[in-house]
Amino acid sequence: MNSDLVSALDYFEREKGIKREILIEAVSNALLSSSKKAIGPANDLRIEINSKTGEIKAMAKLRVVDWVRNEFDEIALPKAQKLKADAVLGELMDVEVTPKNFGRIAAQTAKQAMMQRIRQAEKEMVYDEYKDRAGEIVNGTVRRFERSDVIVDLGKFEAIMPSRERVQTEDYNVGDRLRAYVVAVENTPRGPEIILSRSHPNFVRRLFEVEVSEIADRTVEIKGIAREAGYRTKIAVHSADEKVDPVGACVGMRGSRVKNIVRELNNEKVDIIRWSADPKEFVLEALKPAKIKSVSLDPDKKVVNIRVDEDQLSLAIGKRGQNARLTSRLLGWDINIEKDESASEKFEQRVGQAAKAIVEAIGIDTETAVKLVRGGMGTLDVLVTAEPQDLADAGIDLEKAEQILEAARKKQAQN
Repeated sequence: MNSDLVSALDYFEREKGIKREILIEAVSNALLSSSKKAIGPANDLRIEINSKTGEIKAMAKLRVVDWVRNEFDEIALPKAQKLKADAVLGELMDVEVTPKNFGRIAAQTAKQAMMQRIRQAEKEMVYDEYKDRAGEIVNGTVRRFERSDVIVDLGKFEAIMPSRERVQTEDYNVGDRLRAYVVAVENTPRGPEIILSRSHPNFVRRLFEVEVSEIADRTVEIKGIAREAGYRTKIAVHSADEKVDPVGACVGMRGSRVKNIVRELNNEKVDIIRWSADPKEFVLEALKPAKIKSVSLDPDKKVVNIRVDEDQLSLAIGKRGQNARLTSRLLGWDINIEKDESASEKFEQRVGQAAKAIVEAIGIDTETAVKLVRGGMGTLDVLVTAEPQDLADAGIDLEKAEQILEAARKKQAQN
């Protein structure tokens, strides 16, 4: 038992970082409780453990008497003098009262006590070490899964990444190495819990702080982050130093800095935007590369109304509306993006004018004239060079096409 106890104390002190004094105290208290049944209600009963040898003794204070009436509190003078030569009547002396079968009791009790104290100590160590680390990035290994939660081994301790903090586009396997953001360290009924996240916007913030020295030394400031984890992130940056390009600092030489971050985010798209205090200027930057036709602001309602050409509409809104949605979160305003009708109105107006001229020239109906214009035959000069099949391709039957071409050529000849 003695050598086993010493080995156990050495192991847990080395591997778990728990001081042996703490473990010895736990074992002593547990042995004291269990030994009272074997020893009885001895006076001032206590357990002494030698931390070097592992020797365990049960000690009690017994009064020296000439005749023992209570064996739990008293010791006969002759017996006392064998233990201590100068013992006298009435003296209280320390006497070992370790029972014969104490080794078996001690072995079982010591193991249970140490395991219980280790669990308690680990919980205390988790909280003490991580209580001030919320907001940091840590490295760990996927250890196991509990339903859809991921249990991550951080070395001495385990942390949990709840399903709500996972990136839905990422798959994790046992043994995978990963980096994650410490959201919080919470005291729960089961003990302290380290909550990790890979979907939190601040995970991206911390990655930029690690990767971009100008952000770390505050030459460049992150003004805002909007993120849809696994798909797209927009980050607005600013520098008070006019000589520093905040976007260029974050991108890095040949994109090296942002590439490292995108790689860590499993190719999540990252837009780095130059921040501006002017909402109009800021929203134009945030919606790039879409070309904006016009911007109008309603500061009272915090609404931005944006018009774009039809070919820019899907680009401005983005896939599943992400571009507009993230820009809205970043700006803190509602954003309405609409197609600019003025360009199409002008086009339709030109089509109508050209069709009217053809109607007046050769006397055909307006609907047919519009088909000709939309088919690329918007003037008499172009129309006379066409073939019947060209008109048929524009939606006009061949017989009528030949009549129209004949009328056009006659009109051209008259001119």
